[in-house]
Amino acid sequence: MTAATAGFWAVAVVLLASSLAVVLTPNLFHSVLFLAVALVATGVVFLFLHAPFLFGVQLLLYAGGVVVLVVFAIMLTERIVGLRIRQSSHDLVNGVIVSVAVFVGIVGFLVQSGPAPAAPATPPPGGDQTVALARAILGPYAVPFELLGVLLVIALLGALYFARED
Repeated sequence: MTAATAGFWAVAVVLLASSLAVVLTPNLFHSVLFLAVALVATGVVFLFLHAPFLFGVQLLLYAGGVVVLVVFAIMLTERIVGLRIRQSSHDLVNGVIVSVAVFVGIVGFLVQSGPAPAAPATPPPGGDQTVALARAILGPYAVPFELLGVLLVIALLGALYFARED
């Protein structure tokens, strides 16, 4: 077993455990912290797949931006309501049944498709495609991307306005 394989399995265990903790933890704030761990572990999986750009996007947008936004929402909502928000997992049995069914379907598909070809030890010879990918994503969509950022800041300021005490 190589170090990369052992590292992948370690990250997979952390990802699975933190994902289960997101669903099963009754404290909503702790659930968001476990979500941050799961998102960072997903980013590390991208590193194992030789995709550093996707790792950066995963960390900045999801583990950074989304988690911070949710933490702000929890803080502001608890302040408005004045109560600690508890998370409850209703219909846990139905969720487990659906999850097992999806897992069996994915495993069945993987078994039918046969063994995967050996992955190359180095990235493809095309070089780093990060710049081309960034131009493709942000080139025609730079203005809507910036407007979305402004919209999120306005929403955050609106939430702060409504959460303040008179």
